[in-house]
Amino acid sequence: MARLQSLFAAHDLTEGTPWKRIVQFAVPLLLGNIAQQFYNTADSIVVGRYIGDNALAAVGSAGPVLHLLLVLFVGIAVGAGIMVSQYFGAKDRQQLSQTIGTCIVLTAFASLTIMVVGPMVSRPLLELLNTPPSIIDWCTDYLNIFFLGSAGFSYYNILAGVLRGLGDSFSALLYLLVATILNVVLDIVFVAVFGMGVPGVALATVIAQAVAAVFCLLRLLKMRDVFDLNWSMLKINRELTRQIIKLGLPSGLTQAVFSMAMIVVQSLTNSFGEMVIAANVIIMRVDSFAMMPNFSFGNAMTTFTGQNMGAKRLDRVEEGTKHGVGIAMGVSAVITVLLLLFGHYLMHVFTDTPELVDFSVRMLRILAIGYIAVAVTQSLAGVMRGAGDTMTPMWISLITTVCLRVPIAYGLAHLSRSELHPTGRPESVFISLLISWTLGAAITYAFFKKGAWKTKSVTSSTKREAAAEVSST
Repeated sequence: MARLQSLFAAHDLTEGTPWKRIVQFAVPLLLGNIAQQFYNTADSIVVGRYIGDNALAAVGSAGPVLHLLLVLFVGIAVGAGIMVSQYFGAKDRQQLSQTIGTCIVLTAFASLTIMVVGPMVSRPLLELLNTPPSIIDWCTDYLNIFFLGSAGFSYYNILAGVLRGLGDSFSALLYLLVATILNVVLDIVFVAVFGMGVPGVALATVIAQAVAAVFCLLRLLKMRDVFDLNWSMLKINRELTRQIIKLGLPSGLTQAVFSMAMIVVQSLTNSFGEMVIAANVIIMRVDSFAMMPNFSFGNAMTTFTGQNMGAKRLDRVEEGTKHGVGIAMGVSAVITVLLLLFGHYLMHVFTDTPELVDFSVRMLRILAIGYIAVAVTQSLAGVMRGAGDTMTPMWISLITTVCLRVPIAYGLAHLSRSELHPTGRPESVFISLLISWTLGAAITYAFFKKGAWKTKSVTSSTKREAAAEVSST
């Protein structure tokens, strides 16, 4: 019982062997990220099996627009997580409590904004993307339901981010697993039983996310030994809001640019026809699972770094970085081998169409080796963000996404035009992604070695000491 209770608690990552603490924290994150991917994957499997390939394409085409309009929450969540981890590491109860209260209020305003703006711009954006007429109505319905129910999504992500900043990655995992099971059940009920089609899978996801958000809030209300969460704390603190925005805006802009780039590339993908669109959906679903260890270790390094920066343990941050990057690369190498060997079987989960399966396998093999490069990028970027340097990862993402991936994708498509492929070869989309991943890892490593991230801590004492250390090296 004591062991079980210890899982549902805040954890101090400033003590113990770094690699053990990182792994202990990252494993629940990984399982949680996998569970979260089941939201979208379950949607794709249900619509692909019960409705058809066009419905599968509709869900995929809606994805980039959905991501673009939800970046507000990404910014708040990142800024909140960094500040929570640093104030928790510094044992500053007052600032920690005010930060959490401010985040809850900010999320309410952001949710209302999405609920109003989202349905107004969803169809115009889909038309701008040249979404095929055969699927545009499904795409619009899917997006509108998501936007109207965005409060559940936003609060789960923000509150789960707060829990992770406190070192509690297990609670968020458990609540997400419950919500994932609920999502799968509702998917089948709404689509297979009630015949609601594509809108049914969106409604199922919205309900499940709201359930996860409620569980996270209830958990935080029980953590009064760590911080205070009462009505007096539920207000906007100007200085904390400024700091959250300062830390979170670069990550939000990164996601916005990434989503815009996805939209631009999606327009190129759409020009190849419904089969390529459907294949892209399948590949991105598999890709999402393959990326999970990278994102999990990146988030783990953010919390680990944040707490240790707050505790003024820069030596421990550097030691933990070596451990974290090494483990992340090893896990990604294993995943790459598994994808190369068993990718064909994964595609059959989504569709039985032979041409679609064969094409998807070929495209996935192009991407496979790039996951090791992303392991380096995510881990080192996580360290920089945890230290308070969110600008550097933003600029790197801008360079690799806007300046590299998009031009390369369109350039390769143009150069590969032929009678058989009048709009170019669809491989260009995936080759461009592989190139951007590889160069992104090299650029991230170079900036990490410069060490400017050591001077970005929210806590002033840590910042001064880090600045002195950087200037002496």
